[in-house]
Amino acid sequence: MNICLDLSAAVHHRAGIGRYTQELVSALVALDPERTYTAFYNRPDDALPDPPVDRLATICVPWGDKPWRLRTMLAHFARRPQDRLLPGVDLFHATDHLLPHLARIPSVFTLYDLTYLLTDTHSTLNRLFLTLMAPRFLRNAGAVVTISESARRDLLRHYAIDPAKVRVVYGGVNPRFRTASPAVSAETRARYGLPEHFLLTVGTIEPRKNLSRLLEAYRILVDRRRQIGLVIAGRLGWRSGEFFTRLGQLGLEGRVNLLNSVPDADLPALYSMADLFVFPSLYEGFGLPPLEAMACGTPVITSNTSSLPEVVGEAGITVDPLDADALASAIEEVLTNPDLRQRLKADGVTRASRFTWQATAQATRQVYEDVLRIRRAPAQTPT
Repeated sequence: MNICLDLSAAVHHRAGIGRYTQELVSALVALDPERTYTAFYNRPDDALPDPPVDRLATICVPWGDKPWRLRTMLAHFARRPQDRLLPGVDLFHATDHLLPHLARIPSVFTLYDLTYLLTDTHSTLNRLFLTLMAPRFLRNAGAVVTISESARRDLLRHYAIDPAKVRVVYGGVNPRFRTASPAVSAETRARYGLPEHFLLTVGTIEPRKNLSRLLEAYRILVDRRRQIGLVIAGRLGWRSGEFFTRLGQLGLEGRVNLLNSVPDADLPALYSMADLFVFPSLYEGFGLPPLEAMACGTPVITSNTSSLPEVVGEAGITVDPLDADALASAIEEVLTNPDLRQRLKADGVTRASRFTWQATAQATRQVYEDVLRIRRAPAQTPT
């Protein structure tokens, strides 16, 4: 069997989906070294594939993101199959919100979340494209993967789709996420110029991550003379100007460390050094950063919305992400209660250990096998 995965997000190093697909294909190759996996991606001239993607057979289309989306959209509406773009492929896994119009090749479609329907965090064109095309992708796929039960519930609530067709496959935590050594932590602290004590959040600076509310909670802590820094590691995203406006209004420009995008290799040390990881996102299909922080032995406070309570379980504290006072009080409680901190650290490590990319790969492989088995099954002849 030749399984082809869309690895566009991975080879173009896009946050979130890029991390997910890179970890997934790495685990699949390790799990099934004898099986043929093929990497599919667009814009090959800009691609920077990491191992093991750089060793896989590749199928590329030369178009940029918008032209490739337009071609696929027109193919669906004109009912013109695009199978010829995938020669020799037995199954195609669409992991980048885009499923070519396939007539003969069975497919799996991953729907990470419904942010384009449930939040105001997409550009107008992106929201229109997904609103128009997602129903077609979901209908054409042999199986649909969601990355949490929360995302599955949202999907079934908003689309008329057979529940048996939707499978939940959680993401995992890479083993490199563990408590960093004092030497590595000291070197990382010096390189980034970080304070001795700080709160940490990791994620793109965009409205969905709710960082303006985190700034408000931090301002409350500053006004209470709580001596702790705030470190934000994440690239600038859509509508990031709103964050900087709020930063200025609250008078926090000199107090917040903005690290921009941080190499993955530095994340374990950042997590390990933080007194507390705070992730007040409004909506997440899964949410890897809280689990990664837990794996590094850092207490976690996150939102009580979408998939986040499902992800952290009882090992993290969840609060209303719209309530800055509640967020500030939860932070202060963890910082001042040694017994609570110790429990969260221990429970967090245990919780994170339950999510492995090997398990993700095994569950994904089962989805592939089920789709192929159904496709091969002979049609029942009416009697």
